[in-house]
Amino acid sequence: MTALKGYQRLESTGIWREGPDAQRRDVVVSLGDATLVIMDTSGRALAHWAIPAVARLNPGQTPPIYHPDGDPSERLELPEDEVDMIAAIEKLRKAIHKDRPRSGRVRWLITSTIAATALGLAIFWLPEALRDHAVTVAPRVKRAEIGEALLSRITRVTGPRCKDTLGSAALVRLKTRLFPDRPNLRLVVVPGGAREAAYLPGGTIVLNKILLEDYEDPAVVAGYALVEAQRARSDDPLGDLLHHTSLISVVRFLTSGDLPASALDSYAEWVMTQSPPPLPLPTILNGFEAAGVPAAPYAYALDTTGESVLGLIEADPYAGKVPPPLISDGDWISLQNICEG
Repeated sequence: MTALKGYQRLESTGIWREGPDAQRRDVVVSLGDATLVIMDTSGRALAHWAIPAVARLNPGQTPPIYHPDGDPSERLELPEDEVDMIAAIEKLRKAIHKDRPRSGRVRWLITSTIAATALGLAIFWLPEALRDHAVTVAPRVKRAEIGEALLSRITRVTGPRCKDTLGSAALVRLKTRLFPDRPNLRLVVVPGGAREAAYLPGGTIVLNKILLEDYEDPAVVAGYALVEAQRARSDDPLGDLLHHTSLISVVRFLTSGDLPASALDSYAEWVMTQSPPPLPLPTILNGFEAAGVPAAPYAYALDTTGESVLGLIEADPYAGKVPPPLISDGDWISLQNICEG
């Protein structure tokens, strides 16, 4: 990220509060290429904030207080003497803010003007077209912001994301093994929720810890992650969100780039409680074969009898073969214990 040249690997001290009722903690703050990492004094990661989603609670005041966009209850306070870190964060926030209306996105500004002018007609005969067009023109940074805001809301229902140090490192290695050409995609494990996996706008796959604790084969959690990634290719997660919300919210998104908190709250609850529609069998099989993952473990996780997923089992591209290893035994053990830290 060009705005961070000269600031990469920057560290400072700070005071972090996870929630309104949580105790304030002395922490070490590390500014990387894409995230702001908050660690305890022993170096254990406590939180990861996506850089595009870092917001300031008290502009122009000192000491500066930051929070993830959409969740002001979690706060990070930096001492006034940490001038390098404060300057880096403010420079980054200014660059992102400056980049939003342009950065090669003239279409976004034009679309906003057109959408505001055509609002009266759109309410009656263009609702689906407006939603589809909003998905087409939404900038990547906006998708990342929405994904972070949704994740913060989802974890209020599922419990906080699991962040054990060894398990988190193993999770990154699993992600790299499954999606080597998608460095910006990330896997997140949460301790609850009725849905096993969900793909959020911006490239985050949320995984329920039962996929790690209830199965002995890492191919199960890998299968769920692969299917969610394939689902996102055929059904854009941002489109799913916009089709779930009201037309007024869609128009607001087109004209201002923001969605009301009520729309995000409603979708966050819905996405983790609803079962998604099944994907075509060839789509699933092609994805498993390309990633070097057997399909049978995932199939039996869906139906222990195998009756309703017989086609997936019989057409498993690795039936009778030894697939490439997913992760080491040590990483799998660490991953199974990611929520214990």
